[in-house]
Order: sequence, then structure tokens, then C-alpha cells
Amino acid sequence: MDAGLGGKTFLITGAGGGIGSATARELAACGARLVLHYNNSQSQAEALATELDGTTVQADLRREEGNDSMFATALGQHPRIDGIVVNAGIWEFEDVPLHSLSLDQWRMTLESNLTSAFLTCRGFLRHLQEQPRESASIVLVASTAAMFGEAGHADYAAAKAAMAYGLTRSLKNEIINLAPLGRVNCVCPGWTDTPMAEAAMTIHDSQAKALQTVPLAKIGQPEDVARSIAFLCSERLAGHVTGAVFPIAGGMEGRILHDNLR
Repeated sequence: MDAGLGGKTFLITGAGGGIGSATARELAACGARLVLHYNNSQSQAEALATELDGTTVQADLRREEGNDSMFATALGQHPRIDGIVVNAGIWEFEDVPLHSLSLDQWRMTLESNLTSAFLTCRGFLRHLQEQPRESASIVLVASTAAMFGEAGHADYAAAKAAMAYGLTRSLKNEIINLAPLGRVNCVCPGWTDTPMAEAAMTIHDSQAKALQTVPLAKIGQPEDVARSIAFLCSERLAGHVTGAVFPIAGGMEGRILHDNLR
């Protein structure tokens, strides 16, 4: 099926990671042009850009100047950007209950996940203001932690919940003032087979417990998330979908809290 993305330009943040790289490949397969952002994963992003005939841009998205530089570079490479995939973020491996969580870690997690998303979305909306058009697309990548919470990671869950609900559902009402058919949606992946998740499941031995609440009883693949993102990027396929929060988690309902009760 033709998604209608041929010739359109998309900026993907955190493109060197598992979900980011799978999304880049999916959009490229649909004929899109790509700007691949990275902060530290230079070799992965540049190899992906070579593979997909895309371009790369480095930026620390927690900083205003980093976002400004990213958009300036991207728009120096392409005349306009049609959509963004806000995928950059971090997740700390160590479980830290809130009563032990330092203010420094709280701030770092929110800056890396939520503040960076705010600045990236703001940069794109400013681009729309400068170059008005009928349609545009923002897809934010949150997490099932936004939906169910995640013990030991309240900082991450809070940041992703703000993205999924506060930011997505506010911006879907704002983008239409700049692009009347503009859309803002969010995906919430559950456990997905990425290098980061694999390390986390190994450290915490958590795969079996996580799957106890998943009807499909399997770990998702990055391509599962990427295809949903491509669908949401497509005006042809998802042109009447905005403000939606899509769990991509095999039907996950939460976490097992007591596995020894009878």
C-alpha cells in the first residue's frame, strides 16, 4: 500500500537507537527523505544515513542552542521538513525508588526525555510558522511506563506520561493554527527487542514477569513500533487520526506485583 510519503522529509531524533533506526528504514522504504539526528551515536547514525541515502545532524536536544542548530542544519540540507519523530530519550537501568531518587537524576531524566521533546516540537512548530502549509505530522515516542507507571523509574514514567498525555493532546489543538490538517500523535512501546531493553531485561531478569501481563506473550520488535510510526506519519493512511496515544505492547495490562499469592 502506498503511504503517500514519497518525497516528503522527516526528521527522526535518536535515530541511532533500535526504534529510531527501524523507523528510519520504514520511512525510507516508503520513499521519504530523512534527516537522522544523533547525540552520541555518531557511527550508527552515519552508517544508517549511508544505507538509506539520508543526512545526519548532531545535537544535544536538552539545550535550546542544540535544537536551533539541528533545525538550521536540517533546513540547510532540505527546503522544508514535513514531519518529525520525537524519539530521543534515556532510561536508567538501575531501579531507584522515589524516596532514594536524587534531584540531579530527576532533572536529568526530565531534561533528556521531556524538555528535549518540548524543544524539538517547538522548533518544528516554529518552522511551520515560517513556512505555512496545509498538513504536517508529529509523532512522539513515549512508553507504556506513561500508561501504567514503572516502580523504580518514577522519573521516567512522569516524563513519558507528560509527553503522551499533556504534550500530545495540547499540541494537536495548537498545530492546526499553523497547518490546518496538521496532526500530533504518540506511540507507547512496551518491552521491545532493542539493545537497551535487552541489557535491562538481563540485569533485572524481568522478561518473564513482564510477559505475564501480555496476551500476545512476546517481546515486540523495533519494526512493530516503526510501522505504527510510519502509519501515523502518513496523511493518506492516518489523515483523520490526531491526539491519539497508541500502546504497542501486545495488549499489556501492567506489571505483576504479587506473584506468590494464591
